[in-house]
Amino acid sequence: MPQSGTLLWNRNNLAKRLRDVTNLGCGERVEEEDLRRAAEGARRYAAEKGVAMPSIDELTRIEPVHLARLEAQGIFTTGLLLERSETPTRRQTLADQTDASLADVDEWRDEALLLNLAFFGRHEHQLLAAAGYPGIRTLAESDWEEFQAAVTRATLLLGRVAPDPLSLRSWWEQGRVLVDA
Repeated sequence: MPQSGTLLWNRNNLAKRLRDVTNLGCGERVEEEDLRRAAEGARRYAAEKGVAMPSIDELTRIEPVHLARLEAQGIFTTGLLLERSETPTRRQTLADQTDASLADVDEWRDEALLLNLAFFGRHEHQLLAAAGYPGIRTLAESDWEEFQAAVTRATLLLGRVAPDPLSLRSWWEQGRVLVDA
């Protein structure tokens, strides 16, 4: 298993490779087919390097038409979505490029931040959604006892094994930090 610093470097390097491939400069228009090829090349690079960023397909609060438009923009992972929506200006640009509202982009970003928590995967995402935490904002706004009780109820409801207390506490603390990201 790669170390955390290595994984972060690989994620950043993957995003940089995609930007390098798609950034033609001088206002030159990038054709949709070129973006698809660049995205596929970046996917292959990620697979070769063992980089496991959550796919934007894992976002549950996004319409299929917007998902396709994000992929056409070369955004196929939550890491790339977070990078392309880092500032208010970038969020507005992304909304314009995907014919979505600014609220939609904020919602996608909120869920993408949740998906990028450490030691967090598809099953944990389903568990937190069932517990009433669809994104990082609701997680950050909750108090520890409330969060712990809601996840315990969802675990029983879904018939799953409860996450270990350290992971649960880690997600809650990360959420409180990442909400301002």
